[in-house]
Amino acid sequence: MSRLSQTSQDEIMQLDSSPLRAADITPDLKRQFAFLSGGRGDNGSPIIVFPEFPAFGEITDREFHNVLTYLTSVPSLSSTDVGFILVIDRRQDRWAAVKGTLLRIAGSFPGNLQLVLVLRPTTLLQRTLSDILFKFNKDEFKMKVPVIMLSSITELHSYIDRTQLTQELGGTQEYCHEKWISHRTAIEGFALMVKKTAQTLQSFGTELAETELPNEIQATTILLSTHTNKKDKMKEDLLVALGQGSRLLESINEPVVRDPDHNMNQDELENLATVQRLLSQLDETERAFDEFWVRHQTKLEQCLQLRHFEHNYREVRALLEQVSEKLATFSEVGISPAHADHIFCELTTYEEKVCEVLNRTLSLAREGDELIQNSHYAEDSIQPKCSEIRAISENVSSNLRAKKDHLLKAMELHHCLERASKWVDDGIYLLASQPVDKCQSHEGAELALQELESYLDSAAQNQLTDLNTIWREYEAVLNQQFRDQVEKVFQKQTSMQEMFDKRRVSLKKLAAKQTRPVQPVAPRPEAFIKSPLSSPAHRAQQEKNCPETDSGNNCEKENGPLHNGDSNSRHASLSEEEENLAVLRRHVMNELLETERAYVEELLCVLQGYASEMDNPAMLHLIPAPLQNKKEVLFGNMPEIYHFHRRTFLRELEQYTDCPELVGRCFLQRMTDLQIYEKYCHNKPRSESLWRQCSDCAFFQECQKKLEHKLGLDSYLLKPVQRITKYQLLLKEMLKYSKSCDGADDLQEALTSILGILKAVNDSMHLIAITGYEGNLSELGKLLMQGSFSVWTEHKKGHAKVKDLARFKPMQRHLFLHEKALLFCKRREENGEGYEKAPSYSFKHSLNMSAVGITENAKGDNKKFEIWCNSREEVYIVQAPTAEVKTTWVNEIRKVLTTQLEACREASQQRAPDIVFQFPPVPSGAVSLSPFKSGQKSFKRGEEKKAEPCSPDVNSSSSPKPTGKGSPTSPDHKTKRQSDPTPFGFKGWNKASLSLDASEEHDGYSSAEDPLNSDPEEDNTKKLCAGKYTVMVDYEKGSVQELSVKSGDMVQLVKEGDDGQWFVRNLSTSKEGWIAAANLITLIGKSKSCQSLTSSEGSGSGNLSTSSSCSETYTSFSDIKP
Repeated sequence: MSRLSQTSQDEIMQLDSSPLRAADITPDLKRQFAFLSGGRGDNGSPIIVFPEFPAFGEITDREFHNVLTYLTSVPSLSSTDVGFILVIDRRQDRWAAVKGTLLRIAGSFPGNLQLVLVLRPTTLLQRTLSDILFKFNKDEFKMKVPVIMLSSITELHSYIDRTQLTQELGGTQEYCHEKWISHRTAIEGFALMVKKTAQTLQSFGTELAETELPNEIQATTILLSTHTNKKDKMKEDLLVALGQGSRLLESINEPVVRDPDHNMNQDELENLATVQRLLSQLDETERAFDEFWVRHQTKLEQCLQLRHFEHNYREVRALLEQVSEKLATFSEVGISPAHADHIFCELTTYEEKVCEVLNRTLSLAREGDELIQNSHYAEDSIQPKCSEIRAISENVSSNLRAKKDHLLKAMELHHCLERASKWVDDGIYLLASQPVDKCQSHEGAELALQELESYLDSAAQNQLTDLNTIWREYEAVLNQQFRDQVEKVFQKQTSMQEMFDKRRVSLKKLAAKQTRPVQPVAPRPEAFIKSPLSSPAHRAQQEKNCPETDSGNNCEKENGPLHNGDSNSRHASLSEEEENLAVLRRHVMNELLETERAYVEELLCVLQGYASEMDNPAMLHLIPAPLQNKKEVLFGNMPEIYHFHRRTFLRELEQYTDCPELVGRCFLQRMTDLQIYEKYCHNKPRSESLWRQCSDCAFFQECQKKLEHKLGLDSYLLKPVQRITKYQLLLKEMLKYSKSCDGADDLQEALTSILGILKAVNDSMHLIAITGYEGNLSELGKLLMQGSFSVWTEHKKGHAKVKDLARFKPMQRHLFLHEKALLFCKRREENGEGYEKAPSYSFKHSLNMSAVGITENAKGDNKKFEIWCNSREEVYIVQAPTAEVKTTWVNEIRKVLTTQLEACREASQQRAPDIVFQFPPVPSGAVSLSPFKSGQKSFKRGEEKKAEPCSPDVNSSSSPKPTGKGSPTSPDHKTKRQSDPTPFGFKGWNKASLSLDASEEHDGYSSAEDPLNSDPEEDNTKKLCAGKYTVMVDYEKGSVQELSVKSGDMVQLVKEGDDGQWFVRNLSTSKEGWIAAANLITLIGKSKSCQSLTSSEGSGSGNLSTSSSCSETYTSFSDIKP
């Protein structure tokens, strides 16, 4: 700021030299009795013109003085020093006016005069009077400069060039008095603004220079923020001043811009120079202030960094002291191996905290080094602190290593003592277990002696060395108690060694004696009890190994075939394995055919025993009013499903009885026909609602009685849903046993297509549960994806980015991705009467996909992405349950946007108003498919099913598939995309979810608040309960402490933490960890033991679990077991 005060500041302050400003005397100037025309004399004298002004005598002395004083102050000092030329035009006036003007000028003209030119009156009388009276009154004017009386303009031109005179005086100079006043007012206002700005910057710079640096983080932060705000305000004022100066400069240059040949007069040139000089001074002032602010801001930021460093230093210093004190407590060596191990485990556990403290210490030291490298002003204060914490950290680390080495040494000695003690005990037991009567013989003594010698061979690995060696090696860990323990074991070892020596001497004597015959004596029972080889467990093991009387021979016989088996060829082993796989494939195929036949029979039974009876006049009186004429609502397209399976699918499946590995072709051939299940599932909520209304009526009871069914009609209405889910399980089993077969690819494609159908049905079932959407969902295009996410919203208002409702917790939203729009819905639930909660979705918001953009990575979280529109004025941060789910969604959205872009490009190229998508035609001819020819593939369509040109359901093997048009909901078996992990995961087809017609469907979905939703209007949050649950969705852990689970895993909720986390034990993998409560609801569903269909690979023949009472049967798709 010194440069600011020494240069531009002094020049700006000189603006006070003008006592008057145009703004102060604007009314006087506008009277125009005198003005500066901008002309100059031959020697550069400024010209002041007194035009004809009849009311000149009415002008007050104050007005006259102010105007002349101001006019004489406008030209530069160099011009005013030469003197002014006055041109007085009184051609239309009288001599009295001439005299009065000259007297006023002579009496109060404030500047230097060089020449006074008077255009005298033109009338003959007045001109004559002027000549005569001027000569007599010449001395009255008391002027030191000549006063020349001119008779015409021509004479005036002989004194002043015409280019320096206005048009009224016969000149060529253009002059606008109003414009002159406007320019002068603007220039002086700008000069005043520059002066005030410079003064403000000077004061602010002085304030910054005199500011003392705070000693606290908060105070430093506040000071930095306050000064920054003030600086920003100063910069705004500077920008305003610069803008005003630039506009003024443009106004002065306007004539030149309009007419390049225009020549500015001297006054205009001086005005231009003045504005340019002020702008230059303002720029210099701004640069000086910016340089000073950078230095001041750097100092404040370094001060804040220092305060943070000092705060962290104090915390780290306290932690290091705490750790050092805790490590000092690990001084014990333990009284046993288990005790020592326990102490070592405690130290190892505490080592993690020590390492955290040490890492934080080293990080702080590196931070201090960076501050020093960046030329921090407090280097002398930071350097000693860094050195100090590094030294303390090294001491703590050394102390920790020493404690671990100390304990390891103690543990080593403890284990040595334990081995030695056990070895001694085993040796004493060996001595006691040797039967004395057997040792009396030569052979017995030799055998006992061999046992002793064999046992003594293990002494080197087990017994203690001499005490001096132990004292020397373990001196650091030996306290008095430990010494006593070592001496005790050593004494015990010495005693046992002496016992062994004595026994060896005795046995050697017995072995060396010449034995004589002795009468056999029955051995004492104690001898057998003491012998380890005579224990009952040992005998039982021998009998188990060789159950025959001749154990040796039999054992050899049993081992014989094993050796023969090992000598078989590898070819035989492989053939046996292939035969086993073939048996398993036939088993799966038999299950497929048997369950298919049973399924067809059950459908026929329902259609004949219930549907046909609704048309029976004899049963009409038993049908309640809500059920009449509602057969299609209750049974949907079950007749169509029955005819397809009975006439077509079952017969084609039976052709693959002898080649089950090729059965995938049958599924691929009929994949389009299997889509009839979508229609049935769409009708299922209406059917379920109708059943709940009439389940107790006499008609259903009578039909069930005639059929002798144990289960009610609702269980049989669920059969088609169970069947379509059963296929994917059977295909998985068949694929598992057919990996090396020719039909493996077909099986994989069939499985993918079945999963696609399941997902399409699941998505559509979620879709029909949306309430509150006023438009037509079918107009949004095909449903591509749907799922639950955590969503944050951000909106831009003005220039500031404001979070919507200051939302810190995410909203739980269920997203539906269509081809043309993205819907945000809120999942709600309603309580049924004795049934599980049925979800519905309240429509909240939608985004047009034509105005949507995506950001694949957001907030540094691999599970988050951004969806935005209107140039990011609306931003939705979406967090998926897993990174895989996020990737799938991002890829699908990208495909939608790419498709739209390609469509726009194609439309622009064709210059057509409409966009038409045409796919290659589908071949009409059907190719016959034989299960015994592995090289043929065909996809036969039902004649009544016509594939639409834009339908993605057209099989890729029959016709070329449009690039990029596949979707997860398409049953196209060529499309390999991650499908919904919970097909038929829609929980809501129960007795309280839907009513008769479409209008009642929405009314019936009024539900309780979503327990996971963090919307402001919700106050109650559903609490999870400890217990066992089945996982519905794969979940990858986001941190080391979290737990990863897979779909189908059985988990147990153990306890809830303080931070919204649950401690979960995975019973399937025996692993434990933490999972956020917000994710658990999505992962495990809403009820205990809930099970996803896609995870039920092992339950190939499961049945629907129902109660014996009809009213207890429900249809929750997430709990169905096919």
